[in-house]
Amino acid sequence: MTYTIWHKPTCSTSRFALNALREAGVEVTVRDYIKDAPSVAELEQALALLGIGPRGLLRRKGTPHDELGLSDASLEDATLIAAMAEHPILIERPVVFGPQGAVLCRPKERIFDFLA
Repeated sequence: MTYTIWHKPTCSTSRFALNALREAGVEVTVRDYIKDAPSVAELEQALALLGIGPRGLLRRKGTPHDELGLSDASLEDATLIAAMAEHPILIERPVVFGPQGAVLCRPKERIFDFLA
């Protein structure tokens, strides 16, 4: 089984999830999503797998969220997704993809249910 993690090396939650994957002995592809930003299509696919809307994947802390006016409730999903594609720091982390779908590991312990 192959897993992929959208990872930010400086994030302790992301490192926790990556270590859990490695300790589980699964094959994992690590994607530094800041350096290798997901496209709009990849974000749409991830949201579908996660079963959430773009606001559920939108990170506020330490991002240009407020400067970009992304709290505006009238913004369409496509606008939020485009902002995440352009500014990948806006994507909440870590996201793990596996044979059974995808999970946003917030809280970090969600990785264990995903691997079970």
